[in-house]
Amino acid sequence: MSARGKLFLFLTALLLNAAPLPANASKDILRKADQSRGNLEGITWEVTVVSESHRGVETQIYDVKARGFDILAENLNPPKYRGNKILMINGNMWFHTPDLSKPVPISQRQRLLGNAAYGDIAATNYAEDYDATLLGEDKIEGEDCFVFDLKSKDKRATYDRITYWISKSRIVGVKAEYFTVSGKKLKKATMRYDSRTKVNGEVRPFISRMIILDEVVSTAVTTLAMKNKGFQKLPDYIFNLSLLRK
Repeated sequence: MSARGKLFLFLTALLLNAAPLPANASKDILRKADQSRGNLEGITWEVTVVSESHRGVETQIYDVKARGFDILAENLNPPKYRGNKILMINGNMWFHTPDLSKPVPISQRQRLLGNAAYGDIAATNYAEDYDATLLGEDKIEGEDCFVFDLKSKDKRATYDRITYWISKSRIVGVKAEYFTVSGKKLKKATMRYDSRTKVNGEVRPFISRMIILDEVVSTAVTTLAMKNKGFQKLPDYIFNLSLLRK
């Protein structure tokens, strides 16, 4: 039986017996879900961010390189933003444009476009950035899910608190609701996994689309579409702050 199958049977037994979920089991689930959202040794992909609101439609396209939880994202389109770069190393993020003399520190929480924050284009590290509590079970589009309450352990994390639905069979995050520290809901998102990758010899689903809805303005929709994925070892210089201007 695969490691995923053993994990599923173990968690199901715990839930049926109403036993509390051990912290390490929660972390294992989140870590596996993180793998399907970019936590890999080396990956490149193109992210198209489309914001639709009463203001109209805006689109930005990024070339993203990621290694673990470090990323380099370069804007490809529209032309006025071409060459703008975002670098994240160990949870710290910087922004640079060709006109700046040096990179500027930014927060993962700052707005990228529409409902999307800068941190939304990065690989998730929920297993380490959040304390997880299992709330119970639910169904999303007929799929059985674990529901977790995630509380941020690090102020640099993109969101203070998240309610996160993870598919029990696929071990991928399929829905999220994002909150402030005070409990105010900011937005919600659904995720699709139409791509595949191999992690430690196991074929895993990989994120292909994320749709973010504003909680206040229901007509505001932001879509992140990931395509043209490539898996390769990425050199250290790509994630070097001193070389970001080049």
